[in-house]
Parts: sequence; structure tokens; C-alpha cells
Amino acid sequence: QETLFPYIKNNVKEYLRTHWEEEECQRDVGLLRKQAQQDSSLDGAVPIPLESGSGEEELEQVIQAIVDNVHWQMSLDRKTTALKQLQGHMWRAAYATGHVKGEIFKDVVPAVRKWREAGMKVYVYSSGSIEAQKLLFRYSTEGDILELFDGHFDTKIGPKVESESYRRIAASIGCATNNILFLTDVPREANAAEEADTHVAVVIRPGNAGLTDDEKSYYSLISSFTELFLPSST
Repeated sequence: QETLFPYIKNNVKEYLRTHWEEEECQRDVGLLRKQAQQDSSLDGAVPIPLESGSGEEELEQVIQAIVDNVHWQMSLDRKTTALKQLQGHMWRAAYATGHVKGEIFKDVVPAVRKWREAGMKVYVYSSGSIEAQKLLFRYSTEGDILELFDGHFDTKIGPKVESESYRRIAASIGCATNNILFLTDVPREANAAEEADTHVAVVIRPGNAGLTDDEKSYYSLISSFTELFLPSST
């Protein structure tokens, strides 16, 4: 929240100008435009006009509309595929050039290595795109730790606040939901996972949103992965 998202807001215009002619960028723009059409009835929605190829001034207007649309979506914390895809491509460029690194808490890598040595599989499920997840772990403060994960899921499998998403993930990895432990800092996600009969622990970390007293008393809480004592996989 403090690094990756501000980077998008501050650099999206320059990124679009630099990469406009590239096929990947044009695909991203096409998705954003399609999303904007779907959003046209929403309050504050920003339309993205088609360009007719009539010069630099028109192109700047189109780019500005995309910038405004991206800022609008981000202000509402939307998780649209169109937004996530553009963000993922921007972050890829930022990671590759060393402008940003994925920050990993010190307890994470030793804990994940231990779980894997015990025969457990470890997956990532994030509202960030799979590509964005892989970038974060490949270019992390702990080095390239992508190999520690057995697979990745994003909102293409379904929203994190819907229980069906967790059933789909379980089916995809060939595991019963009650053999899965889901770690999150978001109570709505925890509720959805529990509805699917998945075990849940809520993680308290610096910078996370606070929990209500009811949430604190209801959920299993951890502040470090070292506090998890998991049975060995059979």
C-alpha cells in the first residue's frame, strides 16, 4: 500500500507515454476501455475515448482519460482484471529496474522452508495478479524466493470475499478444503474461507487494518509465521 500503489499513481502517465506503441500496452488499454464501458453507469466513472489517430494532442487526452480512470478505480480499491493487469506490467518494469522490491517479513522464508520440508504445499492467493505476485517474490528483500511456492491464484479464480473461490482453489490443487489453512489480514476474506470449511488464521502485521474486539476474540491470531505449528503432511 505504501510503495506499490503510490508507484502506479505517480508513474502511470509516463508509463503509458513510453510504452504506448507496444502490443502489450495496447492490450492493457483495450481491457481498461472495455471495463470503462461496463462501468459507465457508476457514479464518478471515467470514460476512455477511442483515438482516431488525429495527432499528439488527441493522444494526450486519451492517455489522461486512462490515468483518471486508473486513479478512480484505485480510489475505490477496485480489483478489476483490467486494472490489475496494467499494474502488474508496470510493477514488472519497476522491479526489473530496481525501482521497487518486494518486502518480506524476516520470519516468512524460514517458516515456509520448514513447512515444505515437512511435506506441505504452499500457495499464494492474492487480489494482485499472478504476474504481480511472482514479481514480488522474485525481486524481494530476501532475494528470489519464487521457488518456495507451489502455485499462485488471483481473482480469476474468484473474489477473495466469496466462499466459492476457496472451493475452486481446493479442487484445483486436489485437496479437501478442511486440509487447507488460509492466512489473511482481512476478516471478510476469513469469513468466506471459513464458509468453505477452510481453516483460517488472521495475521497481525505492522500497517494492517485494526480488528474489532469481536474479531480479535473470534479468530486465531498470529503476528509471525513462527507461531504456526502445523502437522506434517501425510
